[in-house]
Amino acid sequence: MTTLVWSYQDEYAAERDDILDAVDSVFSSGQLILGPSVSAFEKEFAAYHGVEHCVGVDNGTNAVKLALEALGIGPGDEVITVSNTAAPTVVAITGTGATPKFVDIDPVTYLMDTAQLADAVTERTRCVLPVHLYGQCVPMDPVVELADRHGLHIVEDCAQAHGARQHGRMAGTTGAAAAFSFYPTKVLGAYGDGGATITHRPEVDKNLRRLRYYGMEERYYVEALPGHNSRLDEVQAEILRRKLRRLDDYIAARRAVADRYREALSDTSLVLPQTAPGNDHVYYVYVVRHPARDTIIERLRDHDIRLNVSYPWPVHTMAGFAHLEAAKTALPVTERLAGEIFSLPMYPSLTPERQDRVIECLRTVLAAIDGA
Repeated sequence: MTTLVWSYQDEYAAERDDILDAVDSVFSSGQLILGPSVSAFEKEFAAYHGVEHCVGVDNGTNAVKLALEALGIGPGDEVITVSNTAAPTVVAITGTGATPKFVDIDPVTYLMDTAQLADAVTERTRCVLPVHLYGQCVPMDPVVELADRHGLHIVEDCAQAHGARQHGRMAGTTGAAAAFSFYPTKVLGAYGDGGATITHRPEVDKNLRRLRYYGMEERYYVEALPGHNSRLDEVQAEILRRKLRRLDDYIAARRAVADRYREALSDTSLVLPQTAPGNDHVYYVYVVRHPARDTIIERLRDHDIRLNVSYPWPVHTMAGFAHLEAAKTALPVTERLAGEIFSLPMYPSLTPERQDRVIECLRTVLAAIDGA
């Protein structure tokens, strides 16, 4: 039997009745667009984070893009972020007309190296966009200090950090706004695309609601541009409502999987994930490191175990971004680690038996490589 790096099938089997009931409740409601399920989910997701406002949108990319636009960021502005991220983070920045500027990452946690932020600030800088990667938070105190000193906005990319905390504070509650993705693989995943932006600020909330709905505040009347068709689907919102009630259980199950990996692999040549001080990790993915990464992946495939690399190409090395000045940035840590990092299977319904097989095969492959 093939073991994938992620699967929803066992989870769906366990939650099938609730998921199908969610779908039926929407189809029976008579309201399919921006109805009661979206409104209820927005309130519940905001309450989970202890903030006042949440705006559901169609995907995580637009959650970032609309957050930036709601803060007035656009052409001529610079946004500081990292290249070790999913490309949509940078697609969202460029989609506003703003310019990304990259800093390197910490070699231990793979998160934004906040010590490099000060040198990245220019007179055009308007925003810092920390990416809370792999399930834990960028150290936010230095980000806040820099932003306050230079009058910058903070938009947090929380696509991989639902429920993560830093010094007890929930990911996404520090900056002016925070963006979430509900792509199916996420810690809180929908059964299709979805996203949301949360904020403490009522004016940002108002801007976001107008931006996601063509620039309209009232139906058929465009108040201001830009405007987008970027609404969270009513069916996905109702599914997310049900799953939000189980989010803490999903996180506990992910941490149990991570604990089993740590106990079984700590004596191997793999570099295991390190949690930054003050962080509560939710393990969206379980990222390890090894110089023989590609060989390990290939040999485990022979055992019907499929791993993944997040991410094999730093954003600044991609052809689609070659026109950006940021593409010329030297990011030695990002570039080196892109050739070594890979993800082991990680999802709440991964059984101990299936995980034990992954561990056994991985140890066998590592022993052969290390002894060669």
